[in-house]
Amino acid sequence: MAVRFRDARIAVVGGAGFIGSALILHLLNDTAARVINLDALTYAANPRSLTEAQASPRYAFERVDIRDADALGAAFARHRPTAIVNLAAESHVDRSIDAPGAFVETNLMGAFTLLQEALRLWRGLDGSEKAAFRLLQVSTDEVFGSLDGEGACDETAPYRPNSPYSATKAGADHLARAWGATYGLPTIVTHGANTYGPRQFPEKLAPMMILRGLGLRELPVYGRGDQVRDWLHVEDHARALALALERGAPGATYAVGGGGLRRNIDVTRAVCAALDRLAPAPVPRESLIRFVADRPGHDLRYALDSSRIARELGWRPQENFEAGLERTVRWYLDNRAWWAPLVEGEADALRRRGLGAAPSSPV
Repeated sequence: MAVRFRDARIAVVGGAGFIGSALILHLLNDTAARVINLDALTYAANPRSLTEAQASPRYAFERVDIRDADALGAAFARHRPTAIVNLAAESHVDRSIDAPGAFVETNLMGAFTLLQEALRLWRGLDGSEKAAFRLLQVSTDEVFGSLDGEGACDETAPYRPNSPYSATKAGADHLARAWGATYGLPTIVTHGANTYGPRQFPEKLAPMMILRGLGLRELPVYGRGDQVRDWLHVEDHARALALALERGAPGATYAVGGGGLRRNIDVTRAVCAALDRLAPAPVPRESLIRFVADRPGHDLRYALDSSRIARELGWRPQENFEAGLERTVRWYLDNRAWWAPLVEGEADALRRRGLGAAPSSPV
């Protein structure tokens, strides 16, 4: 049996984040790749997510900001990656409503800077390494906007982003495509569904409800909680990204859905039920649910058709939602040292953001 990624050097930009750390652990545990983690260590990055990786001789870390061309170029010159994955992004929609400038700078200008330095690197590679090189731009289903009816988006769906976050991710996707078409850089784009699992920063829905429920705090649900999302376990997402790098065709786009369509209110209730089983409390957690003012411009429904990545690359999700959510709840129960500093005092990541006030931080 062939060893996957033999002699490969994969740079994961944003590797200390949620999906990035899962990808790094997958690459180290299931392939022969050397992995270079380039991360600026902003608020949602957590080096504790990579404690296991730090013991591997195939892992290296560089503190690099994706917006810093000189630092990126120097890191690429030192490590000579044969593939690059861009997971460096500001990703919380609520924060993008309050401070869109940071999203434009990181998600859009950062992607441009990365593409320029990747192009410079690729042009200097030798024949076989140049032919095998890939740059993977990791995107989101949110670039397609809110879906009407019961259908699902595939790779041909038009872009209709509705938040500053999704608009900047859409722009980065278009840049990646243009650098492929204009300069020949072998780029691939993936659109991931709503990803959940261990080591996710607590401002996102699943960990927020888990940790607020564990502390018997109110569980705020936007609007009536009718927003539908396609839930994808982070380990399934990491496997899809590795396969896109390994087998994906330059210029291709792949939708990566979890097949777990659920309303936000149903996810919240499932978290409550899991917590009540695993960490019994004096009151049922569902009694803590409170409906609050909705997020401005909140997309009602996302869904992805993953038939292309299944057909061409052989990827399908392995984790069903109920089992994956229970594993996630157990992880947070067992790893207080990971999340406690993020939710205590002034660092409280469980606070409400994105109320639609005038945006700050102009570019």
